[in-house]
Amino acid sequence: MAHHEDERTTMHGVLDMLVENGLEGMADAMATMLNEAMKIERSTVLRAEPGERSADRIGYANGFKPKRLSSRAGLLDLQIPQVRPLPNGASLAFYPQSLERGLRSERALKLAIAEMYLKGVSTRKVAEITEQLCGLDVTSSQVSRATAELDEQLETWRNRALGETPYVILDARYEKVRHGGSVVDCAVLLAVGVRKDGKRSVLGASVSLSEAEVHWRSFLEELQERGLYGVQCITSDDHKGIKAALAARFPGTKWQRCQFHLQQNAQAYVPKQELKKPVASDLRGIFGSMDRRDAEERLSRTIQKYHESAPKLAAWMEQAIPEGLVVFDLPEPHRRRLRTTNVLERLNREIKRRTIVATLFPNEASLLRLVTAMVAEVSDEWEIGRVYLVMESE
Repeated sequence: MAHHEDERTTMHGVLDMLVENGLEGMADAMATMLNEAMKIERSTVLRAEPGERSADRIGYANGFKPKRLSSRAGLLDLQIPQVRPLPNGASLAFYPQSLERGLRSERALKLAIAEMYLKGVSTRKVAEITEQLCGLDVTSSQVSRATAELDEQLETWRNRALGETPYVILDARYEKVRHGGSVVDCAVLLAVGVRKDGKRSVLGASVSLSEAEVHWRSFLEELQERGLYGVQCITSDDHKGIKAALAARFPGTKWQRCQFHLQQNAQAYVPKQELKKPVASDLRGIFGSMDRRDAEERLSRTIQKYHESAPKLAAWMEQAIPEGLVVFDLPEPHRRRLRTTNVLERLNREIKRRTIVATLFPNEASLLRLVTAMVAEVSDEWEIGRVYLVMESE
């Protein structure tokens, strides 16, 4: 009862700050809420409230350590809860997840902008953001120390061991990077897996200016070297070079071409505007078939239907659409989520929300830092979250 009273008191205090000070009180309000969240998390970890008698207790609350944290809302004066183990108990370490979550991507974004500022390539917009996020006193030594610390954490995550992963989804996106005095497109490769336990995990991220096939092959090889095995099916779009890379690194593994992208690709072969909707409807009918045999029969009829009115479309369908029907070889409950790269499309949208702020990255390392920080946080949430696919259905 007292615990709930404390929570209500905290919330009333937060609301009072906002009512009295408006948005200028946001930093104090956020600090108050974070402090309360950290205390709740400490009690959960210790398996007991402060002062509570409990046979399940694994340690004791041990005061607080002050910490000043820079955030978008301003400087936050926080009180980090400390713990100590039971007498003769096992060693006990605690750092609040409520504080750690989001900090890696926030720091990576700040560092990307700070590097641009220091290299003299910032626009007025970037300069304004630098002032808001990083403060005016951004020095090379500060950036170097911060990047070294963060890069070590992210490198550890990128090299973590993988395991049995029945399903893999691949996708690529491009960001602008300054290279050799010019602005160029830099490929960002991402891999998401559905593990044996049915949960999703971001397997890896890679950034490179290299040729597409070489980059894909190197990326897939790194995943295998980290222990990725048991892959039954890989879903991706028809990215340049990906087929050759998959043939080299995953020979014999089923490859499902993204049905969403096939729908988009088909429109480029439709010769008349009035045919676009019927073609899209026919493709949805093929992809929504009950089984592979039904899908192949529908495809055959559709190819015949457009043989004369849209011969290029018919020829393209005959070659490309079967690559989108591989999913029918998988258990029926798994097909809907593995027939497209939508899970990665959503992840890419989240990445874009951050990269669009930086506008232009000063180098590949800066881009990789921000992307890795973003996807590592998403992966952490997935791995402790709900099951994505019930694998027992196989």
